[in-house]
Amino acid sequence: MRRQRSARRDGWEKTIESQGLAYHRSAHPSGLDRPYWDEAVHYAFTMEEVLSLESQVEELHAMCLAAVEHVVAAGRYRDFAIPEWVAPEIEASWRRRDPHVYGRFDLRYDGRGPAKLLEYNADTPTSLVESSLVQWFWLKDVHPADDQWNSIHERLVDRWRELPLQTGPAHFAWTNMDETGEEAMTLGYLQETAEQAGRATVAIAMEDIGWDSRALRFVDMEHRVIRTLCKLYPWEWAVADPFGPRAVRGQVSMTWIEPLWKMLLSNKALLALLWELHPGHPNLLPAYLDGPRDLPAHIAKPLLGREGASMRVVTPDGAHSTEGDYGAEGYVYQEFRALPDFDGWRPVLGAWVVGDEAAGLGIRETSGLITDDTSSFVPHRIAL
Repeated sequence: MRRQRSARRDGWEKTIESQGLAYHRSAHPSGLDRPYWDEAVHYAFTMEEVLSLESQVEELHAMCLAAVEHVVAAGRYRDFAIPEWVAPEIEASWRRRDPHVYGRFDLRYDGRGPAKLLEYNADTPTSLVESSLVQWFWLKDVHPADDQWNSIHERLVDRWRELPLQTGPAHFAWTNMDETGEEAMTLGYLQETAEQAGRATVAIAMEDIGWDSRALRFVDMEHRVIRTLCKLYPWEWAVADPFGPRAVRGQVSMTWIEPLWKMLLSNKALLALLWELHPGHPNLLPAYLDGPRDLPAHIAKPLLGREGASMRVVTPDGAHSTEGDYGAEGYVYQEFRALPDFDGWRPVLGAWVVGDEAAGLGIRETSGLITDDTSSFVPHRIAL
């Protein structure tokens, strides 16, 4: 694993915008010296590294599925701050094996040892467009003789094709709360992969979904019954909304992507449970729900936090916190191991899973201790 510099392509901004990364300006805070998409640098991997990472990611995913089974069998929903009324529906969703499509593991990796799990974005993962499309086209333009850990697009199309969806079009819903356009473009891309798989699709805003009180079903603006809904609206938000009970209890008559049981995998209490079930596993960091225990350095992560908000790093040298409104639901305390330093920048690897198979890699860099919305996305290649 090496960090290398390269010249930006002429007109790179218009190029990536034409490929779907229209939000690269709006999704990045203003006033930063570095753009969100930064192709002036990239990471080069060997094929042996990538094959090893693929194997590690698939093992982590299998461990996560086993953790869901453990929570359901033992009824450990309270550890995840899951409302009691939701728990039976999560169990039913899991027992039915409601279909899932994709997720993204965030990993610490320095090229010298096993990857360490930082969190699993299993319900509403983003950075999909740049991981699947934009960096692939960069590779073809700049390093056409090399390869990339990236079969995301093909696997998404295949996954939509094999899913046992109900009849009628699949609806893809963004929320009007998204001011950057990232959510709309991500869902538009997912919609495109479903169409390439031969699925009929409809785009809709979450705010435009209605409830038919006679049929007891959700409907779109044309009064069509919604039988499949792909959304980037977190389940914890949906559960707290007025329509939440209808969404949760109507699982059996409607396919949600991602399914309700993914609430357990998108919750950072998962980190403590995995360490409990697999203590000392080479891909895990020690993590606990009742406090940092004897960890010499730790990071407190809110169970439902996003974009690095409301976190606190405590080391023998001091403490560092990020702003945010998360944390009322509780925290997990994970051993803090700083991201590896490459020329003053710290990468976090976003390893994608489609279905149950490792599918590709996206990398974000930060100069600080915590990866947040100021980080930049950089491409990668496999040097052949």
